[in-house]
Amino acid sequence: MSDKGRSPAVFDAAAAGLREARFRDDLTVTEIPAPGGLAPHAIAFSADVRPDAHGESAHGTGRFVLLHDADEPDAWQGAWRIVSFAGAPLEPEIGTDPLLADVAWSWLTDALADRGAEYRAASGTATKMLSRGFGSLAPQGDGAQIELRASWSPAAPTPSHIEAWAELVCMLAGLPPGSEDIAVLRPGAR
Repeated sequence: MSDKGRSPAVFDAAAAGLREARFRDDLTVTEIPAPGGLAPHAIAFSADVRPDAHGESAHGTGRFVLLHDADEPDAWQGAWRIVSFAGAPLEPEIGTDPLLADVAWSWLTDALADRGAEYRAASGTATKMLSRGFGSLAPQGDGAQIELRASWSPAAPTPSHIEAWAELVCMLAGLPPGSEDIAVLRPGAR
């Protein structure tokens, strides 16, 4: 019998660990189909901060993908790679802060360090977006958003990595650790 198409036991164990990770109550994390073509084996999750009844979040969202390739691509520096995304709307004044991108990156690296999630070969981009509505969208006024796209190679694919990413998603949404019962004010809220 061929092993082609079957995931190795080491990947299955890592995927099971991610599925058992625990998250704060105001973050909904769901397993989603993994993108194809990135690695022989992958598992993916999405997260939404305080989603409404339709599953939409006005506060923040994210994606987390764990990849496994036993051939250890050079850029990965190992057999594992994590690819992640986190984004949230901001007050326009915060969106113009010149240190915002640096702070967003530090929240990720601090969350990984706080959980003892060892990694190497980290890379990423922090994107600040400012917007202004015109015509029929003029009543929306000004807006801002932050997005952090990051990847890193975990020393071991432990749940601490997805937990650190989940903390980042909440931090970008304005929910630091311990703020589960605190209201979040969104741009334009009075």
